[in-house]
Amino acid sequence: MTDQPLSILSDVAAEAHVRIQADFEEINPVVSVSQKMRTQGIPVDTMTIDCLKTGKRIILILHDEEPDVVRYQFSFKDKDPDSKFEIIQLSELTTQTLYEWIKSYFSNTAN
Repeated sequence: MTDQPLSILSDVAAEAHVRIQADFEEINPVVSVSQKMRTQGIPVDTMTIDCLKTGKRIILILHDEEPDVVRYQFSFKDKDPDSKFEIIQLSELTTQTLYEWIKSYFSNTAN
């Protein structure tokens, strides 16, 4: 068995985070991983990437039943997420893809 999906996603996020911080002083994303839903019997791990300056959030969800799929949504810290999430294959969620998401979503001042 290869690396666990959460480990893969964490590595991609860490690399994207380092690149964003080097390239954009005004974007200082905060990356968090949570397994709290597991305590409620829901077999998922979540990752949030927040921009404190804009209040924007990127939510990424890994579900045990679909380990090769990442559900994601561009959201806001102070709002409940929409029930609709987009889907990307874990293998397609590269450091560059996540970097571009963070750069474009957090740099954009429009809501």
